[in-house]
Amino acid sequence: MTYVPADFKLNLDEQKTLEILSNPQRYKQEFDDLILNFNTNLVVHVSNRMGLNNQLRTAAVNEYRKMHPYIRQMYFNDFIGLSDTTSQIYQAWYENQGATAVDLLNEVASKYTCFFITNIMATVLKTQDGKLAVKGNKIETPCGIALTEGLRPMVRRLHDAAAIRDFSRAKGLMKEKVEKAITELAVMEVRDKKGINVNNSTKVWGYDVSSTNVDITAISIIKVGFNLSQFMDISVDDKSRIVVVTLPQPQILSHEVYPKIENLDVGWMRELNSQDFNDNINKLRQAFREDALNSDIFSKARQRADGVMEMMLLPVVQNISKSYKVAVRFKNAQEVLDYNLPKQNNKPQSNSAPKTQAPQKRLDGQQTPPQYYKPN
Repeated sequence: MTYVPADFKLNLDEQKTLEILSNPQRYKQEFDDLILNFNTNLVVHVSNRMGLNNQLRTAAVNEYRKMHPYIRQMYFNDFIGLSDTTSQIYQAWYENQGATAVDLLNEVASKYTCFFITNIMATVLKTQDGKLAVKGNKIETPCGIALTEGLRPMVRRLHDAAAIRDFSRAKGLMKEKVEKAITELAVMEVRDKKGINVNNSTKVWGYDVSSTNVDITAISIIKVGFNLSQFMDISVDDKSRIVVVTLPQPQILSHEVYPKIENLDVGWMRELNSQDFNDNINKLRQAFREDALNSDIFSKARQRADGVMEMMLLPVVQNISKSYKVAVRFKNAQEVLDYNLPKQNNKPQSNSAPKTQAPQKRLDGQQTPPQYYKPN
């Protein structure tokens, strides 16, 4: 007997097969047809590799068909039994029902494939003391051919499809985990301190008769992160073998300002009301924000998000394939970074010094702009 090269050809719809394996009791007839189709193709492939003629190949297929009624029942019973014992691991980082079902099929098929292949070949071929005289390239036992050239390639093929299917079906769960990780780990905090000095004077006939001087310092705490309620997406590019996480641009999530009056000197003809204080504190708040928008804090937030995503998702992505990578992208690179400010105030400035806002008016209609300074 001369072994010859042959390709294992199996017409298999991966998605339909995974659906059957994920719910074999519902699709019991389809499960039976799947096993019949696969095992028949295995017998044909082994026959082709061993160089059997059409008559012997047909005889081998007929022998399997005689065995199929009890083979299919053993497959089904073992598959269901193993499914019950492994049902607790269907969800880990993401739902892996398809991948688990493929593993179960591999375990069951590995158990019975050598049994029926060996029996069929021993029946249709003339052997001497159970031995065959063979020659040719890639000589292997009928069992070895069935396992290495038939079963294992099919399992790899189904595993690739199952991993992508499970990953895609579990996007909701993955998004929850991504949102939690981004919220906890990818928030940057900026602390700063500024002061503002405002001097208002009252003039009569061109002479200063009264002046008011106010010094206010403030501590600012700005938190920059990602608002995932606006947008977040996870997709799998199976051609490029990349899992793409798309996040919104980082933005100012919160801004706390804690003011302190360092000096208050009120002239006898000049009063200060709460609106005066609020206006000055708002000027400080605006200066803090513009400094943050002109800094590299948003770039650092993107870098941190990239690192968090790779740390969290890469182990999961490796379940698809060792060749898969994680890529983090950010939506609309030019969009407004601070959702609390008008667009014109969010553009980076060429000068990092804060802009002064509307200056205070004197009683005689002249203006004195507020002076910012960096307190000790």
